[in-house]
Amino acid sequence: MKQGAGIALGVIAVALATGGGYWLGQRGIASRSGGAVTEATAVGASASAAKVEKKLLYYRNPMGLPDTSPTPKKDPMGMDYIAVYAGGADEEPASANQLRISTQKIQKLGVRTEAAQLRTLDRSVRAAGRIEPDERRLFTIAAKFEGYVERLHVNVTGQPVAKGQPLFEVYSPELVSAQREYAIAAQGVEALKEAGSQAQSGMQQLAQSSLLRLKNWDISDEQIKALSKSGATQRTLTFRSPASGIVMEKKAVQGMRFMPGEMLYQVADLSRIWVVADVFEQDIGLVKSGAKAKVRINAYPDKEFTGTVTYVYPTLKAETRSVPVRVELANPGLLLKPAMFAQVEFAVGAKAKVVTVPLSAVIDSGTRQIVLIQQGEGRFEPRSVLLGSRSDDHVEVLSGVKEGEQVVVAANFLIDAESNLKAAVGGFGDAGKAATAPAATASAPVLKAAGHQAEGTVDSIDLKDGTITLNHGPVASLKWPAMTMEFKAANASLLKDLKPGARIAVEFVERQPGEWVITSVKK
Repeated sequence: MKQGAGIALGVIAVALATGGGYWLGQRGIASRSGGAVTEATAVGASASAAKVEKKLLYYRNPMGLPDTSPTPKKDPMGMDYIAVYAGGADEEPASANQLRISTQKIQKLGVRTEAAQLRTLDRSVRAAGRIEPDERRLFTIAAKFEGYVERLHVNVTGQPVAKGQPLFEVYSPELVSAQREYAIAAQGVEALKEAGSQAQSGMQQLAQSSLLRLKNWDISDEQIKALSKSGATQRTLTFRSPASGIVMEKKAVQGMRFMPGEMLYQVADLSRIWVVADVFEQDIGLVKSGAKAKVRINAYPDKEFTGTVTYVYPTLKAETRSVPVRVELANPGLLLKPAMFAQVEFAVGAKAKVVTVPLSAVIDSGTRQIVLIQQGEGRFEPRSVLLGSRSDDHVEVLSGVKEGEQVVVAANFLIDAESNLKAAVGGFGDAGKAATAPAATASAPVLKAAGHQAEGTVDSIDLKDGTITLNHGPVASLKWPAMTMEFKAANASLLKDLKPGARIAVEFVERQPGEWVITSVKK
C-alpha cells in the first residue's frame, strides 16, 4: 500500500513540473515578443467565431411566396418559415420573391432568355366554315294558280340556265278563262267607243280588272299584247327563268298537277357565294365587318380566295360556343360548290407597336399568368402579368414587363417549380448531397430534394416527342417499385446519345401531376 502511494505521488510531481516548465517558457517568449502570440491567438479565435456565426437576415415563406418575417413563424399549412442568413451558400437574393439558381443548374435545365420587344402583332383568327349560296341570289319559280305541267324545257337538276330561258309550260282552265274574259272586255271597249260615257266607263273597268288579274298571275306583257290584238286565247302559259344560274331543285314532272304557291323550280346564281364561318367566342371581338378574309378549300390546295366580312351574326351557338360570320366573295368558274368545307383566316393585325414576349415565356396557372424575369446571373423574379392580344408566336403584355427586360423562354416551368417548392427543395440533382450531409439540428427544418433518382435500362426512345421509356428499379424517394414507364426529357440533347438497351442513371422531377421530366442522364 505504501509503495503504491509513493509511486502515485511521484507521477503527480513529474506532471506538475512539466506543466510549470511549459507555462514559464511560453510566458517568457510572450514577454520577449511584446505579446505577439497572445494577440495572434485572439485574432484567430475571433476570425473562427465570425466564420462559424452567420447573420440572420429574415425568415421567408416556405412555399416561395413574397412573404417574410423577422421572427420564426408558421404558414397556414403548419410549415415552418425558412431562416435566411447573410453570406451563406443558400443566401437569398436581395428581394424576397427572387430565386437564385446556380449556373450548373441553368445549363442543365437548358434555360434561355429573350428580351421583351416592341412589335406590331399581325394576328390572324382561323375558323372552319362552309360554302352557302347567296340568299339574295336564290329564285323560286311557283305558279299562282292551279294547273298542270304540260311540257318541260329544262328537265335536269344542275342544268345552267340563262335569264328569260323557258323552263316549262302549264295548262290551267282558270288561266284560259281569265284570258277569254280579258279578250271579251277589250273587244267591248273597242265596240263602245261611240257609246255613252257611262257604258264605256263600265266596260273599261271590266277590261282593267281582267288585265290586272292576268298580271297578278305573272303573264308577260308580250303575251298580254298579243292577246289584246288577236283576241285568241293561249291554251298554255310558258314560265321563264328570272335570272341566270343553276337549277338547284326541280320538282316539276311532265303531266303533274300543281297547286297555287307550290315550288316547281329553284334557280341559284352562284357567281357570288357566301362562306359562313364559325368563329369561337373568345375571338369574335376581333372580327369586324369590312375586314378581309382568306378562304382555302381542300379541293383546291393551290388556290386562295379573298373575300370581305359583310355580317357578324347576333346569335351564338351554345353547342359549339361559336358565332357565325358571313364572308362574301366572287366565285369565278363556279369552283366553289355549296356545302363545301372551307378554312377561313381573318386578318386582325394591330396598328400600333406594343410590348410583347414569346408565348413560351408565359406560365398560365389558370388563375394568373406569370413571366420569369432574369435579374442577373442566376437570379430570376416571377411577375404576374396582364396579357392582351396574341399572334401565332407572341403575346402583348399590358403590364408587368417593360421593353428590354430579359424573360425566360425555355425551361421556365422548371424554374417556376423550383420557386414554388423551394421550402422542400435542396435543388435539382442534390439528392446525393442530401444523403451525405450532416444530420439536421432539432431547430433547423429538414429539406428534401426536389429531384428523384433512378437507375434502369432504356426500353425505347422517341426523339420527335422528346420521350424515353425506361425500365427502372425502385425509387425510394417516391416509394415506387421497379417498373417500366415513360418520361419526358427537359432537353432533346439528353436523348441524342442514348440507344435502347443502354444502362443509365437519371434524375427527374414532376412538372405537373403525372408528368415526370428527366433533367439529368448519366451512363
